[in-house]
Amino acid sequence: MKLARQSCDMDACLLCRLCLPSWKPAITANKKHYALKKGELLFSEGDPVTGIYFIDKGRMKVHKHWGRDKELIVRFAASGDIVGHRGIGTDHTYPVSATALEATTVCHFDLSFFQDSLQVNNSLLYELMMFYARELQESEKRMRNLAHMSVKGRIAQALLHLEKKFGTKDGFINFPLSRQDMASYTGTTYETAHRMLQELVQEGWVTSEDKRFSILQPAQLQLFVTAQEEGQ
Repeated sequence: MKLARQSCDMDACLLCRLCLPSWKPAITANKKHYALKKGELLFSEGDPVTGIYFIDKGRMKVHKHWGRDKELIVRFAASGDIVGHRGIGTDHTYPVSATALEATTVCHFDLSFFQDSLQVNNSLLYELMMFYARELQESEKRMRNLAHMSVKGRIAQALLHLEKKFGTKDGFINFPLSRQDMASYTGTTYETAHRMLQELVQEGWVTSEDKRFSILQPAQLQLFVTAQEEGQ
């Protein structure tokens, strides 16, 4: 990771967008830009917390160790998203890792400055509170699904979520994803994820080309996911 000189999109960044106009000069004076290559770690699980990051351009995966030599992808993050917020608290270490999935630039703010920003900017504080609430709800839902939903159901749900978050391009979800990352995101093995994806393809609900996926029957896929959730 190296320092980058380019400026960020202040309209996309949560901190910049919700702060008071009078606070923007302080943001400009305190932010640092970093550039990461594809596959480069922004921080690792267990590292001491240095601050909070906002993605300017690019995409990242947030992940943690799961069992022995396994990885669980907690979430995917894109331009405008927060990364590192799980390290805010009393432990002062990051409970997750963050890795760039492509060339990525981020803005970094020291924890003390970010905390000062929350005390001054009420709109930012409120939005962050709602963000944590959504994160908690999503985490609880994912843990429940890991325990009770079939792998096929979790993969179908993941595809619907990725399409909603990243949209489509040329008919495919605008987010290339390897089978291994799909397995890590849905809490299964590579072999099982590959087999379940093939079943979805054979049923005509999904098609794929290399790391790209296209949902052909979104209504059918959603009905299948809903039935899986109601079966819990």
